[in-house]
Amino acid sequence: MEFKKVVIIGAGAVGCYILWGFSQKENIELSVIASGKRKERFERDGFFINDDLFKPAVKTPSEACGADLVIVAVKYNALQSAVSDIKEIVDEHTVVMSLMNGVDSEEVIASEIGESHIVPSLIKVASERRENRVYFDPDSTIGIVYGEKDGKSTERTKALARLFEGTGLHYRETDVIWSEIWSKFRLNVGNNQPQAMLGVGVGAYSDSEHVAAIREGLVKELDAIAEAKGIDISKADSSSFRGSKVSKKARYSTLQDLDAGRHTEVDMFSGTLIRMGKELGIPTPYNEFTYHMIKALEEKNDGSFDYE
Repeated sequence: MEFKKVVIIGAGAVGCYILWGFSQKENIELSVIASGKRKERFERDGFFINDDLFKPAVKTPSEACGADLVIVAVKYNALQSAVSDIKEIVDEHTVVMSLMNGVDSEEVIASEIGESHIVPSLIKVASERRENRVYFDPDSTIGIVYGEKDGKSTERTKALARLFEGTGLHYRETDVIWSEIWSKFRLNVGNNQPQAMLGVGVGAYSDSEHVAAIREGLVKELDAIAEAKGIDISKADSSSFRGSKVSKKARYSTLQDLDAGRHTEVDMFSGTLIRMGKELGIPTPYNEFTYHMIKALEEKNDGSFDYE
């Protein structure tokens, strides 16, 4: 088994990390998925990654039909649109990896194309988007973690290792992928959201007992939900309990979204935990406050409170 035709859905910060790595790989057919004016813009402007210009092939979903590997790297609010593209691309042999945040994108995609196509996975890359340019440090990036649901190494996970080899991407296979995915979810819930509410760099977690206490409250609720669902986060590799190396002034994706006036992925973070908490009878007051606070900041960005 070999992955020769690879497509990326989502050309943001995560997608650009993948594009950067695979552009160094010979003997694969790499493309980014887009349609209409977006396709025209991608073809015209390309992608600036660490100040280098990349101009990959840009295909519509129908043009990419039959790809060997689909890598999904969209924001949560674009998932339903991405699922439509995935359905058009996938045939009986296609493998799909979702490198989205959160813990339910695989479930959403599988509901439309079947679970057998999916290799559960995650990515950790501390990237920053400035207008149409993406920046990250390849050396300090933790990278991609993937594995089969049952923990067994298979021909397709071995083929993924061969694909990633020589790309500059950091990667590893794991036999506890769901523990790893929830470990990353824990980082996002605790680290992304408090700094987004405050508009401060990540140094606030070490410099303020109050910011640290907010983070602790959020993750305690997540831990209770994970335990109730039978997910042992402690089984994750030690590297999964930290993010990629960043400076104290770094602003994670949720705050980057608010800074840029975009809607965030709070529905995927605290929103998901509120839903699961209700299903399991577990209170989530920290996550409920955080959810409403970030939603209110989105409304503020939208101009909802411009009363003049």
